[in-house]
Amino acid sequence: MTAQPITHERERVAIVTGAGSGIGRATALALARAGTHVLGVGRRAEALEQTAAANPGIVALPADITADGIPRAVVEAAVDRWGRLDVLVNNAGATAVMSLADTDAERVTGLLALNVVAPSLLAQAALPHLRAGRGTIINVSSTYGHRPLPGAAHYAASKAAVEQLTRSWALELASDGIRVNAVAPGPTESEALSAAGLPEATVEQIKQDEAGRIPLGRRGRPEEVAAWIVHLADPAATWITGQILTVDGGLDLTG
Repeated sequence: MTAQPITHERERVAIVTGAGSGIGRATALALARAGTHVLGVGRRAEALEQTAAANPGIVALPADITADGIPRAVVEAAVDRWGRLDVLVNNAGATAVMSLADTDAERVTGLLALNVVAPSLLAQAALPHLRAGRGTIINVSSTYGHRPLPGAAHYAASKAAVEQLTRSWALELASDGIRVNAVAPGPTESEALSAAGLPEATVEQIKQDEAGRIPLGRRGRPEEVAAWIVHLADPAATWITGQILTVDGGLDLTG
């Protein structure tokens, strides 16, 4: 599936977090190809510049969205540059493989800061601008936001929180004309496992095991997830809110 041009307005503005790789990069590129101005945000400046270099519609903003004041600064950067904000894609997140026996308070706090608190503060900062343009928030969850994940319960719990934020915000903001949805990707090719500090051999074994459990027989590609984010961002999707769209090759259908 290829992203179609966003309907009605070609001069829309989006913020995409975690735009330096994986689903975030694919989403930034897909939105830019559809005619949206994109502020790509992430911690790694070099990776962001590679994303921006692929399409002139993307501007890179290196930033740690968990730092004090940064969510508001990110929103202000987009509005200062383009005068509006229509789409917030809360994609940045981290995976943490951590059994209950190995639970560490600092790691749990860091995981929730990135996966739950930062998206909340970005949405809060974006709210006046989204109200002005009847915009949309798209959160990126995971299949494991609604499936148990032994050995990584805190990651699953953080994504379950994202899904409840999505549903609750959708009801809270409906009267403002703001739609809030989420995509819940299954195992998708990205740098997340390596970034979690796992040895390469372990990463490859996990990938093989995951592919073996997916009915369609393979892990997903970032572009396949990004295409659905673009569709949810399209103003033509005027009657869709509060939904968690699972994009996982059928994994959610298995036990």
